[in-house]
Amino acid sequence: MPMDAPAGFRCPDLPGPETFTDAQAAVERLILLYDRAIDFLSAEFSGALRGKLPAQRARAHYPEIRITTTTHAQADSRLAFGHVAAPGTYATTITRPDLFRHYLEQQIGLLMENHAVPVTVGMSDTPMPIHFAVANDPSIVVPQEGAAEFTLRDFFDVPDLSTTSDDIVNGTARPAPDGTEPLAPFTAQRVDYSLARLSHYTATDPEHFQNHVLFTNYQFYVSEFEAYARKMLDDPQSGYTAFVSTGNATITAGDQGLPATEKQPQMPAYHLKRGDGSGITLVNIGVGPSNAKTATDHIAVLRPHAWIMVGHCAGLRNTQQLGDFVLAHAYLREDRVLDADLPSWVPIPALAEIQIALEHAVEVETQLEGYDLKRVMRTGTVASFDNRNWELRDQSGPVQRLSQSRAIALDMESATIAANGFRFRVPYGTLLCVSDKPLHGELKLPGMASDFYKTQVSRHLMIGIRAIETLRDMPLERIHSRKLRSFSETAFL
Repeated sequence: MPMDAPAGFRCPDLPGPETFTDAQAAVERLILLYDRAIDFLSAEFSGALRGKLPAQRARAHYPEIRITTTTHAQADSRLAFGHVAAPGTYATTITRPDLFRHYLEQQIGLLMENHAVPVTVGMSDTPMPIHFAVANDPSIVVPQEGAAEFTLRDFFDVPDLSTTSDDIVNGTARPAPDGTEPLAPFTAQRVDYSLARLSHYTATDPEHFQNHVLFTNYQFYVSEFEAYARKMLDDPQSGYTAFVSTGNATITAGDQGLPATEKQPQMPAYHLKRGDGSGITLVNIGVGPSNAKTATDHIAVLRPHAWIMVGHCAGLRNTQQLGDFVLAHAYLREDRVLDADLPSWVPIPALAEIQIALEHAVEVETQLEGYDLKRVMRTGTVASFDNRNWELRDQSGPVQRLSQSRAIALDMESATIAANGFRFRVPYGTLLCVSDKPLHGELKLPGMASDFYKTQVSRHLMIGIRAIETLRDMPLERIHSRKLRSFSETAFL
């Protein structure tokens, strides 16, 4: 017989809103509020699983940051972030302040510096779903609907899609009823949702992700990345401290072993870490725009400083050779997975900082420069299709569009990754390697592929790594430029 739902709410005893003029102190208060809310819900839920149901519905809320400005005076307009556009009240809910400590201190500090006003830290009115509250406690598992001896929704809050959308980044969010505008690109519940998905899809915890991400569509790059990581771990001058593989398996020395992965996740991630988070994460997203969107949808909440696609493509020009590089400076979007969030008529611009870093990396690795670089690299439009076997249909339509767009390469992921970078304000770039030429009779066959992989994967990966090392040394305000920001933006990156 189902238990009757309790009346009213039982909430944790927490301090009220308080203003802060020190960013570190503000983040410490966020951590305190969040941890106490988590502890309260975990204790209540553990008791319920043991048969001790709450006398009242158990509820805790996410903490929030709130700022109010009353002046029209402009902040430093050279910065693309760290300031609000107009007088008003701005707020955002916060989750995992421990994980985002550096980011929060940085963004709050800029707000205080640019507007000379304090921030207020307190509890929001957004309930914290029990699934997210206990997500980091391996001893607690939320049973599926009907498996527990009580009705979960009668006693605890569950995820609510109304606060888990991309309305803010898509530019469709509306002010709260009291006129409050969003302060950050994602709500706490949207972040929690993606953190949970990241663990599921990549088989590594979110805290291992680094600020610079390489995406690839072939497993061959993973072996090369691990070999490079081991070499770096044996070099005390490299600055790298650990390598994390699937299942959170971690090594800190090049000769340490890694356990074999029993079950490969859908999009395995590998992390070459630095103490300040400025290392490199490699994600094998597999094939297709749907995977590319899924990966970037969730990694975006970690606010990386750049992501770059280093995959394989079909060369569309007869003058290209297998193994040549393609540096994308435009995208023909026929992937379709983002059309509802970012219409295909929205231009996706090339970002000079990323382009220069990639071109310089190619020069270093190939020892070619200037006009000679054209022997091995083309700059042009990359087309991304959602149909891997487009050659098997009537080719007149696709080939005509490829010609009209001046495309020089074709794949299934690059335009999606770039477009989602544009949508989420994450700097993006693409450097592909030609692995076949379907319009000119060179198909991707097993023998050809093997020779190609042996000679080109290592060089291609090193180019991506060198580009990231260049970007890592750039000032934050340079790489996060105004090109990715609209005329109505959140203050937080």
